[in-house]
Amino acid sequence: MPRTKVAIPNVAEADPGLWSNCIRAGDLLFISGQVARPFEGGRTLVGNNEYEQTKQIFSRIKRICEAAGGSLEDIVKMTIFVVNIKNNTEVWRARREFFTGDFPASTLVEVRSLAGPETLVEIETVAYLGKK
Repeated sequence: MPRTKVAIPNVAEADPGLWSNCIRAGDLLFISGQVARPFEGGRTLVGNNEYEQTKQIFSRIKRICEAAGGSLEDIVKMTIFVVNIKNNTEVWRARREFFTGDFPASTLVEVRSLAGPETLVEIETVAYLGKK
């Protein structure tokens, strides 16, 4: 199965040699863990709580899916990493603003830390872009 990096013109990529935001392998789209960075890149984050960061992350994932020819409705699996599982309701609140109907299969994992002390949430996803 061929795999290709998906170019996302409106979401900044990591520096070369680190990771790709998105790889397409056949009908599957693998989106790397996203944190609440601005679309144009940089080190600062959008939002200082789980709700605000999760909204920015899902906005990033939406743009990535659309660049690959899909939508959030194509997400079949997500893994959500949080540094404080007691605030999971804020993640769910933001998720309900982006997803309706049958939600993707999901796993929630509490971790000690993420990319930096200000990073509260990271989300990775898999989408299926095959026949509807």
